[in-house]
Amino acid sequence: MRKLLIGLLMLVTVSAVFAGGGSQGGSQGRSPAATETITLRVLAGQSTTDAGIEKMIDEALAKKYPEIKLEWECVDWGKDFQPKMQVYIQSGLPDIMIGKAQDIATYGSQGLLGDLTGKPYLREVLDAAIPGVTLNGKVYGVTYNALYQGVYYNRALFKKYNVKIPDTQQELQAAINTFKANGIVPFGTHMLDTWSIGNVTMQFAVNDVFVKTPDWGDQFRAGRVNFSDSPEYRSCYEYNKLIYDNTWKDLTFSMEQTACDARIVTGEAAMKVSGSWSIQNFLDIDPDFDFGIFPFPNKNGNAKLLFEPNITFMASARSAHRDAIDKVFEVITSDKELARRIYDFTKTASMIKGATPTFANPSQSDIDNYAAQNRIQDVNLGNNQLQWGGFQEENAKDIAEYLQGKITLDTALKAADARRANSKP
Repeated sequence: MRKLLIGLLMLVTVSAVFAGGGSQGGSQGRSPAATETITLRVLAGQSTTDAGIEKMIDEALAKKYPEIKLEWECVDWGKDFQPKMQVYIQSGLPDIMIGKAQDIATYGSQGLLGDLTGKPYLREVLDAAIPGVTLNGKVYGVTYNALYQGVYYNRALFKKYNVKIPDTQQELQAAINTFKANGIVPFGTHMLDTWSIGNVTMQFAVNDVFVKTPDWGDQFRAGRVNFSDSPEYRSCYEYNKLIYDNTWKDLTFSMEQTACDARIVTGEAAMKVSGSWSIQNFLDIDPDFDFGIFPFPNKNGNAKLLFEPNITFMASARSAHRDAIDKVFEVITSDKELARRIYDFTKTASMIKGATPTFANPSQSDIDNYAAQNRIQDVNLGNNQLQWGGFQEENAKDIAEYLQGKITLDTALKAADARRANSKP
């Protein structure tokens, strides 16, 4: 009987080993469950510079966690990200969302985003990137890169015609007059996409409205201020008209962004109100193109260069794969070579410690100069006050109508007031 029991025990032990349940331990081998493929759904709201980085992330993830696969749905952030999110809020969110830092206020306040507070990988993110993804003391996103926004200019043209970098509206008008007198289009302007109009209008508003009154959006919702009787917001709409009056009117609402950027490079136009997304186009057209950047001058002559946290990774609060999501976020923050590849590809600034872009950026000297003067401002000061999809974008459509003479300026401003209830992020 004793021999029979020993034999049975040996049989059970051998069977367990072959079943993967032996005493080898986690450090020596993995159970079948540990090697099962986990597929995470990703909704990526991309800027024009971002298409292609998903392949880089897949390659880096495969090296460290081959069992984790990403199923990508890439959409235009300005046009399609918000509508897609509204659909998925009803049907089930993807495991990972990639948007912008301003999306944290929108979706974190609804309890849709996973709390990342205290995660080890956040130590790899620059301290300056944390406040923009923090809501009520909790961190809900990983900001990966940043864009600078302002007036990009052809440095050779400014030197050739001895044009001073303008700080005031009067100096800007003088620059416009000089370029026009020499047959140069002052502003290369792209208004085919509504997001572009909305973006430049918020650039104007940050320096003219929100720097002066940081809670202007809350006051607007409380009925204490309005677009229609705000001299500052009226100026922001009029700045659009100033640009429109000094660009190629026949092409403004039909020219693609790439074609517009090409005319800056070739010297057909001198300036463009834009963001770092244009750098990729500039350098693709001419790797030696010399360009700079300055803030669009406000009424007071003290405008700041704008900084926008851009690619931001968020996790669904309801995902069943939070451990796998953490591993993905670990890879994107710890793999410095991946970060450098993405920064060099997108031509953007780093938000990850120890990852420095290697591409030549002729505008960096201007950025450093404004930083030394304490003239850098986070554009989310305004974006976090006024919702993008249902408010800023609709206002931009009205601005386009106003510029083309289809409605008056007063009508456009009053239309923004009528959307007051949709303005909260």
